[in-house]
Amino acid sequence: MEEQILISSIKEGDNYAFKLLIDTYKNKIFNTSLGILQNSDDAEDIVQEVFIEIFRSINNFKGDCKLSTWIYQITLAKSLDELRKRKRKKRFAIVQRLFDSETNRQIYDKPDFIHPGVILENKEKAAILFKAIDKLPPNQKAAFTLNKLEGLSYEEISDVMKTSIPSIESLLHRAKDNLRKYLFVYYTNEQMNK
Repeated sequence: MEEQILISSIKEGDNYAFKLLIDTYKNKIFNTSLGILQNSDDAEDIVQEVFIEIFRSINNFKGDCKLSTWIYQITLAKSLDELRKRKRKKRFAIVQRLFDSETNRQIYDKPDFIHPGVILENKEKAAILFKAIDKLPPNQKAAFTLNKLEGLSYEEISDVMKTSIPSIESLLHRAKDNLRKYLFVYYTNEQMNK
């Protein structure tokens, strides 16, 4: 269905058109959110929140950008809001770690995040990469996720993030530099511990 017809049908309350929209975008929303949040339960929640937001605000969509751009904007905003909520919870929550009293080593560790699109033999390397991605500042993480995981062009990312193409180039350059540093430190420490 053509984009304008789809939008008009949804605005008119056509349930089939809304289901078509969901079927078309649910995986893109999930993968984008998953790349940023690195938690499948949270990403699933974001998918629901995005479709609720679309349903509530479709009548306000003016068509200034492509529908996919608007949906990525909502997804990015919801995902980054969730990251901010997590940071607030971390900052104000009382954190207790369970330690083995004899060795004073941490018993519980956050499980490694594995993106579902990663090939089985690359899971170990992917886990290391995603830990490094998780350390990126939110805007760098968002730009990197949209470019490398979702395959969006600089222009599309620029539209989604509402910033200039040179800003996106700069964000991606800094993200790659930061990842290079994180991974260098990780692999250097790994070699020293062998």
